[in-house]
Amino acid sequence: MTEIGIIGAGAASAAATFVIDRACPDAEITILEKSGGVCGRAATRRHDELTYDYGANYLKTDDERIIDLITETLNTDGLVDVSEPIYTFDASGTVAAGRETTAPKWSYRRGLTQIAKRLFARTDATIARRTRVETIRRRGEEWEFVDADGKTWGPFAAILVSPPAPQTAQLLADAEWESPIRSALHTAVDAVPYRTVWTAVLHYPFELEVPYYGLVNTDNEHTVGWISREECKPAHVPSGESLLIVQANDEWSRKRYDADPAANVNRLATETAAIIGDDRVADPDWTDQQGWRDALPTTGVDMAPIRDAASEGLYCLGDWVAGEGRLPAALANGLTTGHQLKDAL
Repeated sequence: MTEIGIIGAGAASAAATFVIDRACPDAEITILEKSGGVCGRAATRRHDELTYDYGANYLKTDDERIIDLITETLNTDGLVDVSEPIYTFDASGTVAAGRETTAPKWSYRRGLTQIAKRLFARTDATIARRTRVETIRRRGEEWEFVDADGKTWGPFAAILVSPPAPQTAQLLADAEWESPIRSALHTAVDAVPYRTVWTAVLHYPFELEVPYYGLVNTDNEHTVGWISREECKPAHVPSGESLLIVQANDEWSRKRYDADPAANVNRLATETAAIIGDDRVADPDWTDQQGWRDALPTTGVDMAPIRDAASEGLYCLGDWVAGEGRLPAALANGLTTGHQLKDAL
């Protein structure tokens, strides 16, 4: 029996677990996830009759591996395609039609977290939720995790580390791993820059009459970076209602990250009303919010230390390893990393 330990139950970990479980039936996989859910920033919440993706908004890709995974390998029941287009707006809030595309924008009737849930469900992996890893420890040729309660997990023949780069860098800084690889890996991971995103969720008892699903700011000069309509996803919002996901830009999100959430929501609702051109949008009847301090990597990581660490059985994975802060990048990197570990085993 080969023991594999994974930190984080995000999309990359789900894809890697899926590959390893199918290719290595003798592997026993244990995943430690600090939150109560799975799929990382591809997050879904529910409120009354509402379902909403408030982190990543949809899955869009031209990677044939992921297309096959979503449409052939996994159960497509509940898979939906957002058909409405994405428009743009500039610093002044002027809206314009976006570029036409025929590629699907996928979600699920029960939200994007279905991707990780369905991948994990096809494996025999064990997921320990609300379990925060505080220490990575190297013992001889094996690895261990120590969680926030002092419990030791392992030993593992190999480990996969998937939290965002700043969190992974902290784990590496504190790791009990006497190797020159650790210092080089920590330096490389710590250098990956991230954008912060503060998200407001705005509900209305009426449906907006606009021709688009989403609006994206093209010049990065507006307080708002993204607006999308969850009512465009089947089964997410009751008929005759609207639910907007509004994500602020990096500068505003950093400045206001720890500010009063209600004040942040009010400001973003007012900005959104001006962009959409509907004063009613400034006064939602229900709201939610979420901050993502380590939301989106803006560049990739130096891959040489990543490869060196893999030679000792520590694999880093995630969209930051791929160098692109997008859900399909995380999935693709998870598939690739899973195959690398499979070959090593």
